[in-house]
Amino acid sequence: MKKKIFIMLSFLLLIIMAGFGRERDRNGTERALTHTSKQTEHALDYKQESSETENEESSEVVSEPEQESEMETKTLVVYFSATGTTKRLAEYAAEILNADLYEIVPENPYTEADLAYYTNDRADQEQNDVNARPKISGSVENMEGYGTVILGFPIWHGQAPRIISTFLESYDFSEKTIIPFCTSHSSGIGSSADTLHDLCSDSTDWKEGKRFEGETSREEIEEWLKSIFF
Repeated sequence: MKKKIFIMLSFLLLIIMAGFGRERDRNGTERALTHTSKQTEHALDYKQESSETENEESSEVVSEPEQESEMETKTLVVYFSATGTTKRLAEYAAEILNADLYEIVPENPYTEADLAYYTNDRADQEQNDVNARPKISGSVENMEGYGTVILGFPIWHGQAPRIISTFLESYDFSEKTIIPFCTSHSSGIGSSADTLHDLCSDSTDWKEGKRFEGETSREEIEEWLKSIFF
């Protein structure tokens, strides 16, 4: 009788221990699955963060050349005008191209007496001296930001006023494009463009210049610019 009771108790103990083992295995499996799930979520989060960072870096890398390209193609219209004739045409050009506009202002303004031809006036004296460099008041901000410069000036004694030489020697025009135009009642742009070109870097792309009369219309300026830019 005692032997039977012992056998029954032993069998019951085995059943209880087996149940505990299964529970421990199940809990261990659940803990393992939970740990694995957390590792997977962490890996996915890390991958997503890495992808977003790479996209941001890629966006930054792409944007820099675009900004540089935009900067290189910016156009500046520069002009010197003692009587207002060249100023009007330069303003037309800046408006048509949506370009920035800069006036070359002499530190010592020219008077009517200074411009009286063949009276040995100030303009006569400057034009007779190839080394004359009239001073300019002010300067162009961020000249390095412009890839193209349209340069307008009147013709004095067959040449550009010496103050244009001052302007060209004040900046580095390497790798830039310069498009000159002049205003004159009779004289053409002549050799003035070649003379000015020698004041710039060899890498400056100096385009052929064009002469305009004082009464040139906005439409004529637009046609000229279209032949160059469009």
